[in-house]
Amino acid sequence: MAALFLGLNANAARMDMVDVSNNNGYMSTAEYTSMRNEFGVKAVTVKISEGSTYKDPYAASNIANVQAAGLYINGYHFARYATKAQAIAEADFAGQTAKAAGLPIGAVLATDVESQEANNQSKATNDRNNAAFMKEIQKFGYRADIYTSGSWANNKMTIKGKTGWVAGYPYVPAGKQWYTNNNAWQWSGSAHFRISYGGFDVSQLYTDYYTAGQKSTVKPTDKDAVKANNKEANKEANKHTSKPSTSAKWVKEQKTYTLKTAVKLRTGASTSSSVITTLPAGATVKTDQAIIQGGYRWVRQPRFNGYGYLATGPASNTLEYVKSGATHMYYTVKSGDSWWSIAQRNGLSMTTLASQNGKTIYTTIYPGQRLVVR
Repeated sequence: MAALFLGLNANAARMDMVDVSNNNGYMSTAEYTSMRNEFGVKAVTVKISEGSTYKDPYAASNIANVQAAGLYINGYHFARYATKAQAIAEADFAGQTAKAAGLPIGAVLATDVESQEANNQSKATNDRNNAAFMKEIQKFGYRADIYTSGSWANNKMTIKGKTGWVAGYPYVPAGKQWYTNNNAWQWSGSAHFRISYGGFDVSQLYTDYYTAGQKSTVKPTDKDAVKANNKEANKEANKHTSKPSTSAKWVKEQKTYTLKTAVKLRTGASTSSSVITTLPAGATVKTDQAIIQGGYRWVRQPRFNGYGYLATGPASNTLEYVKSGATHMYYTVKSGDSWWSIAQRNGLSMTTLASQNGKTIYTTIYPGQRLVVR
């Protein structure tokens, strides 16, 4: 949602939730972790899709990296619909795209109503279309909400009770809060974080709607069968459990890996430990310790509420399931280049580009200098 103007400074409201899209480029786990630790961000809502054909190219990596940073994850669809039939079709497209990108069941998948403002659609039309989208998106197991501007929330659609993620940047009288009857108030469209380049949309949450736990997809009638299947699966898994011995020592190993294939993140250093989540191929994993024993290499990932553990492959193959960037692609700096122009050209943030070259965005670069871009 584009900012009208920023009438508040960074301390005027809480940065509970940030939303990101392809406009922000690739966002690493480290950047999301910084948002959480340094600015108190609780949740991230990522763009999933737009209209009936566009899929955000960073949706999958954003979802994986947000989860790896220990933050709540939700999604939104940029709506283009003008009729009820189009709204249902876009909801089906958004739901399928979200599933493929890894958005977990029970997350919010909001409809972002902006293009309708340009078309000046009526309140009755908006209410009909939004209701159709929200009803359809719930068939995929996602919770629905409406993301819109303050003026349209008040005048061009019906938002009842604790509903709605409202973007508005008005002057706020002393002692007054805006949009406290809604789930969230987006109060800035140009927030800056220490290690991330560019402006971000940030919101203050008034309910737990965007931080609620994920729901199970198991139907009541399936529970007994699932319990039996899990019992048998656990028996089978325990036959082939791999874990370090009690005498094994962890060593300090601060590395960032990019997954070549999906890997299960577990609560402990054992293949029988509970699975926190499955990180998809392309996700980044930042570790602080490692251990090699019994044919497996284990790494430990710092998380919001403790640690996650990954079995990353036989010691003889070093890292069967992940790559640590041993093979690089380089770019030779030309006259007129800057950190920003090179980062944009390669789908990176300036901070990521600079850090992977052992520099900061304030370091001067010169023509002829070679930079790692992949």
